[in-house]
Amino acid sequence: QVQLVESGGGLAQPGGSLRLSCVASGSIGGMNVMAWYRQFPGKQRELVADIIIGRTITYSDSVKGRFTISRDHAKGAVYLRMNNLKPEDTAVYYCKMEGRYSAGAYWDAWGQGTQVTVSS
Repeated sequence: QVQLVESGGGLAQPGGSLRLSCVASGSIGGMNVMAWYRQFPGKQRELVADIIIGRTITYSDSVKGRFTISRDHAKGAVYLRMNNLKPEDTAVYYCKMEGRYSAGAYWDAWGQGTQVTVSS
C-alpha cells in the first residue's frame, strides 16, 4: 500500500510563490507517473502537471510558464513550484502517483490535499 503526504500549501499574495511537496511511503515499485491536480469548489479535480517518468512533462495551459513540477526519485517525492500566483489558482491541490508492480498489478495513490489561497 502506498501513502502520500503533502505539505507546503497556505496563503500567498498575488504574484507570490509557494512550493508544494508530496512524499510517498510504502510499496512504490514500478512508479511511472507523478502528478499534481487541483480542485475548485463544486468542480472535479483537474490536472495541473504531470511527469511520465522517463518520457514527458505536461502542464495545463492555465499554469504553463508559472508552475514547475519536479521529482526526487530516490526520496519518492514530487514537488510543485508555483510562481506568479493568481487569485484563480486558489484551490485544494492533490498529488497523485501511479505505477505497476513487477508482478503486473497496477497501483495508484492520492495525497490528502493541501489548500492554496491566493489573496491580497
